[in-house]
Amino acid sequence: MGMEHPEPDRAARVGMELKRRGWRLAVAESCTGGLLGHRLTSIPGSSAYFLGGVIAYRNEIKARILNVREETLARFGAISAEAAREMAEGVRRLFQADLALAITGVAGPDPEEGKPVGEIYIALASPHGIWTRRIAGGPDRQENKALAVEAALELLEAVLRGSFPPEDRGP
Repeated sequence: MGMEHPEPDRAARVGMELKRRGWRLAVAESCTGGLLGHRLTSIPGSSAYFLGGVIAYRNEIKARILNVREETLARFGAISAEAAREMAEGVRRLFQADLALAITGVAGPDPEEGKPVGEIYIALASPHGIWTRRIAGGPDRQENKALAVEAALELLEAVLRGSFPPEDRGP
């Protein structure tokens, strides 16, 4: 039979909260290739809070479009908390969004930049600061992409709930 009123999924819950606050969200995706945008836009009415995103798969796009600094890419690599932070800040400015989520990592099946398959970094940028998370997935490419999107939505949900302060207040 199933439940008559199933609980909305995390993308729907964060969407309702963004809409309630009148906040707008943008995304920057690398290893997930648009899956986060897909999850967000699968929710009816998401145009009320979702502005759009950039799929910055290659480093030159991260640098040119999202303003990830060449020094960051050279020193830490594209698969790093530092790059994720700059991606989130860059897309937030580009879209003039209240909040921005960024995901970068190694989906697999091969390691990149000396980072193991499943190493993923997520950042959330806001006017009040920035949050970053590192997650460790497994060997499966599709599972890593899904895990990264779920972790990004989890971070957004936790921040919207006020569960923890930003890691820094930034410039």
